[in-house]
Amino acid sequence: MQRALELAQIAYDVGEVPIGCVIVHDGRVIGEGYNQRNTRGNTLAHAEIIAINQACIALGDWRLDDCIMYVTLEPCPMCAGAILQARLAKLIYGAKNPKAGAVGSLINLLNDQRFNHVVDVEHGVMEDECATIMKQFFASLRA
Repeated sequence: MQRALELAQIAYDVGEVPIGCVIVHDGRVIGEGYNQRNTRGNTLAHAEIIAINQACIALGDWRLDDCIMYVTLEPCPMCAGAILQARLAKLIYGAKNPKAGAVGSLINLLNDQRFNHVVDVEHGVMEDECATIMKQFFASLRA
């Protein structure tokens, strides 16, 4: 999660919403990303989607079933759907996302037994640090 926070700081520094993501396979990082929607002018440029793309390239497969994703903020519906489709084994996230969270805050796509895959979820890891960078970012926008 520490590396995900470092990536969130990069997003913050370039004026993006500070979200960072890392994907680990067999103890090594195979994908990472930070939010780049404004920079790329692309709604798909979420930290999780960028990291999933890199991880798929690293493994040469769309299935990431032995991988763990660390992300600073609870994923939105689009990213939760991508996590399901990639068949990630586990998601670990820091702060809740009460306005768009799809892993427990508004809905829980990753624990719906009707899908053909269920993702193990852990939340609250470095939660204070993950929430603080978000609060600082939006406070700076309002100032």
